[in-house]
Amino acid sequence: MNEMELVIRGRHFRTKNDYALGYRDNRKIEQIENSVDLTKLDEVSKLRSELEKGQYRFESLVGEDFIDEIIELEQTLRSQAEATKNTKNSSHNGYGRFNKSVNNKSANDKKGKSAKNKSSLDDFDEEMKKEVLHQMKVNQIKRRVILAILAACILGSVGYLVFYFALYEKNDFEYNSLAALKKNDAGGTVHINYTQENDAPPILKKYETLYNKNKKIVGWITIKGCNIDYPVMQTNNNEYYLDHNYQQDYDKNGSIFMDMNCTPAFPNDNMILYGHHMKSGKMFGNLNYYAKQDFYSQNPTFTFDTIYEEGEYAVMYVFRSRIYSEEEIVFKYYQFIDAMSEDEFNSNMNEMAELSLYDTGVSATYGDKLITLSTCDSSEPDGRFVVVAKKIR
Repeated sequence: MNEMELVIRGRHFRTKNDYALGYRDNRKIEQIENSVDLTKLDEVSKLRSELEKGQYRFESLVGEDFIDEIIELEQTLRSQAEATKNTKNSSHNGYGRFNKSVNNKSANDKKGKSAKNKSSLDDFDEEMKKEVLHQMKVNQIKRRVILAILAACILGSVGYLVFYFALYEKNDFEYNSLAALKKNDAGGTVHINYTQENDAPPILKKYETLYNKNKKIVGWITIKGCNIDYPVMQTNNNEYYLDHNYQQDYDKNGSIFMDMNCTPAFPNDNMILYGHHMKSGKMFGNLNYYAKQDFYSQNPTFTFDTIYEEGEYAVMYVFRSRIYSEEEIVFKYYQFIDAMSEDEFNSNMNEMAELSLYDTGVSATYGDKLITLSTCDSSEPDGRFVVVAKKIR
């Protein structure tokens, strides 16, 4: 559709939407013209008054043009009425829209609007109506799709939050229940028959119930200042407990778990525990509190029991590291589990001391038993935050 086709009452429109507004105004104007005798001064004067009071609302310049034309028509009729002393001149008959004998000047000023309007409407009226209706339907469908998407997003977000907090509360309840089981068990030991380690030490009585519920449990860690109070799990790989809890259900929080190469029944030189750095503070989410020396000063020790032996540990080193490629020749804390010699042990101690964020004054000698706590750190790609402690009882 070219520019000449987008014409109503002499007005040219650039877009179909603007044309649609003019088209609606024109329909309204036609209704007014059919209800008012435009040859009678009193009816035209009444219409002009109604238009000025805003009784009719227009959406385009077509409407404004019509108002101007009614004002001019009223002035013309009034002048003619005064000239003929209220006698209707035959030349007034057949005004229809605006008879050229009455309103020739107005018609010329408006550049033949009526003739152009008649041509454009005859040729494009039905097509334009179809186009307007089509555009309205398209816009309505778009609005409905957008509203549906927004509603789905809102419902999804609400559902996720409900699920997340329900899971959060469920996990809290379950871990509190496990802690209660541990506390309620009496002291002492219970001998467990092992298929691979027949000479393994007896299990502590307080872990008997937990062990019977899940034989993958190997201990329990508590760091009060970090709100860490969890069972420690272990399997033959370091993947399973990344997304499973004590109940062996899928859980994005995962569990605190011991490196697969460690042997809790016969403690290694250095046992490594892993846990997610959850934003909620779950698992090792608050372990990085130890990055501040003031926090360390208030929490210099924590407890870690294997299911065979209770233990208290003093923090030695706190540092940041990362997971390195096999080709990189650098100290990799996660490979230090047992030292083959005193020199190797001391070398590892020196490496960690160099990395430590501050000096705790705690040191270790060959034969001491250590524990390393490892979690993710966002300061660099594949970053890790690490706390190393020495068993003091």
